[in-house]
Amino acid sequence: MKKTLKRRRKENKTDYLKRLKLLKSNMPRIVFRRTNKYVIAQYVTSKQAKDKVEIGLNSKQLIKYGWPKEFQGSLKSIPASYLTGFLIGKKIIKEKKETPIVDFGMIKVLHKTKIFAFLKGLIDAGIKIKYKKDVFPNDEKITGKNLKKDFSKTFNEIKSKIEKESVPIKGKKE
Repeated sequence: MKKTLKRRRKENKTDYLKRLKLLKSNMPRIVFRRTNKYVIAQYVTSKQAKDKVEIGLNSKQLIKYGWPKEFQGSLKSIPASYLTGFLIGKKIIKEKKETPIVDFGMIKVLHKTKIFAFLKGLIDAGIKIKYKKDVFPNDEKITGKNLKKDFSKTFNEIKSKIEKESVPIKGKKE
């Protein structure tokens, strides 16, 4: 007798075994998802198998930090993934949240891809996550030097804007 799979498993959306392990860990998760246009990052906590998104953002918010109009079609690229990871990492630190574990969901985990660019952004922001150095894309890909138009200067400007925003100003009460 063949067991029927749950709907979300059939649709390739949820790995229930992996989800159960994540829930049992009782730790907050950093969730990475891709759409056709953007990269989505969420800081999620779970209580009694109910997820609560505490910090959520997507790569569209990089426009606010100076992402150029001509590159708006590439808000799901490796540089966009890195900067989204860097941005959510800075927000987690600014709000003094607990260190999360990474949840890639049903995404195929291939080295030197967007998910590892996102992970490198988190680590560079100051989140302590265990990793192997050889899984990250090289710096040229992360900064966008390999693109048709060199993106590295713009990349560094956006990164420094995120850095400046996340540094608390002394004497300023929030």
